Amino acid sequence: MESPDPLSESGPPATNSRRRILTILKIGITVVGLYLVLSNLNLQAMQAILGDVSLLWMGVGAVLIALSLIVRAYRWQIILRGAGSSIRFGRLVELYLVGSFFNAFLPSGLGGDVVRAAEASQDVDSGVAVGTVLVDRLTGLMAVFAMALVVLPFRPDSFPNALAATIAGICTLGLVGSLILVDGRLFNFVTRHLPHRIRMVGGGFFDRLALAIDSCGWQALGKAILVSVVFNLIQVTWWATTGRALGLEIEFRYYLLIVPIMSLALLVPSIGGLGVREYLAPAVFASAGISPEQAVSLTLLVFGLERVASLLGAPVYIYSTLRGTREQKASGRTAQHHN
Repeated sequence: MESPDPLSESGPPATNSRRRILTILKIGITVVGLYLVLSNLNLQAMQAILGDVSLLWMGVGAVLIALSLIVRAYRWQIILRGAGSSIRFGRLVELYLVGSFFNAFLPSGLGGDVVRAAEASQDVDSGVAVGTVLVDRLTGLMAVFAMALVVLPFRPDSFPNALAATIAGICTLGLVGSLILVDGRLFNFVTRHLPHRIRMVGGGFFDRLALAIDSCGWQALGKAILVSVVFNLIQVTWWATTGRALGLEIEFRYYLLIVPIMSLALLVPSIGGLGVREYLAPAVFASAGISPEQAVSLTLLVFGLERVASLLGAPVYIYSTLRGTREQKASGRTAQHHN
């Protein structure tokens, strides 16, 4: 029997009102961020930079983004198996494509995770679905933090020491916090001390979520983190190929340091990090020997490339929705026949 969906978009009026306010906030941050950046740049120079893009390198970047979805689906499968559940790999790839589409066009980098969890709860317990999506996201962040810390000692001589110290601090805190959460003990402690009324929301959803996190096991988590390293190398590479598309000569190890910061920008309320990454770009790319116009052009082009690649999820979502409708109708006709 399908478990209650804890991620339903429906809710009391107060919840819907808060959601609308948060959406307005995300759109506002994006608009303000873009205004502050673009008002201080030479827009004609940016137009010239973006008008001379290599489509070949952009195509390579699009292929890498599509490949990354398959890699992340495999990571999710590892975590699900660690939690004692299973969804066929093709279905996980489908859900990642759909999640990528919603990530691209909802005013948050996390919207697709909600969609993935809600869709996966049709195949496994909703607590397991949400728990594994959370762990899936965390293992990705852990790999980003760890990779940045490993690369920092080998940073280019021109890389600012103050920026290196900032990255080291953020990544150390993020890695420690992620390890504490996926270890499960802290989450179990918190859920045990929640009021009974809250713990019973969604038929004991928080208890099942804690169980899903706790049951993954470190063997599955270790494998998932290794797969996350592969994914993050692919992500860094599509940033590098986008830079090549713009004719930028930036060392690959520089991207290894900068992309983690840009990935964290997705956690700031905004439309897929838009406005936030552009605000950061001139500062973090300054020592790479490129102009602010080139830095912002790079982030905008990456944003556009990711959005175009995410459009693959639209027909997949439409097809899966139609397929589900047909299956429900067929199930209904079968039930009537037996009656």
